[in-house]
Amino acid sequence: MSRGFRRQAPALILAALALVAALSGTVYAAAKINGKTIKVKSLPGNRLAIGSVPGNRLKPGAIQGGQLAPGSITGIHIDVSTLGQVPSAAQAERAQSAKEAETAQNAVNAQNAKTVNGYGAGCKSGTRLFAGACWQVDSNGPLNAPAAAVSCAGQGGELPDALSLAAFSQQPGIVVAEGGEWSGDLTNVSDVDLYAAITVSPSGSVNSALSTATKRFRCVVPLVG
Repeated sequence: MSRGFRRQAPALILAALALVAALSGTVYAAAKINGKTIKVKSLPGNRLAIGSVPGNRLKPGAIQGGQLAPGSITGIHIDVSTLGQVPSAAQAERAQSAKEAETAQNAVNAQNAKTVNGYGAGCKSGTRLFAGACWQVDSNGPLNAPAAAVSCAGQGGELPDALSLAAFSQQPGIVVAEGGEWSGDLTNVSDVDLYAAITVSPSGSVNSALSTATKRFRCVVPLVG
């Protein structure tokens, strides 16, 4: 038995040494291998366990947008404070500011048009602002000159002076009646019982006619009433 043991002892010793060497190598590897000892690109991404590399271990710009799977990042993962203003939002903001400015200006104009020193102001429908007053767009009548003056007075206005009526007759959309329209200006005639009133023709020329004649007319109403 002793001879057999002596013949087998070297084989057992070698096996024991090999086991010790293998175990010590594993321990050495576990103790000595860390992230710093791994060469760049020596480990492919598919060899890494999911979640083994936290985000704070990645360098800025290490992952490009084209490397992200569609839908992998949603709005909850984005810090909106890091995003600039998109062009459409900037345009919408400018449009809103412009609209607010326009609304404010319209409000000022509307308020200015409503009152002047506490009096109502503005031109009513059927009249047009011209030379600081509200002129009727369409003519009235026909009436004789005195009756025309009374009619305008009843509407809170008066017959226009001849030169102003001649200027107004040239405004876009204004048509003076054929035969001329009465103005509020008068001229002398030889007969003391008769007087003539100045008229304005469609071409804007100034004429006169006896006050007893009948012609069309338009009234001028003050802007402030």
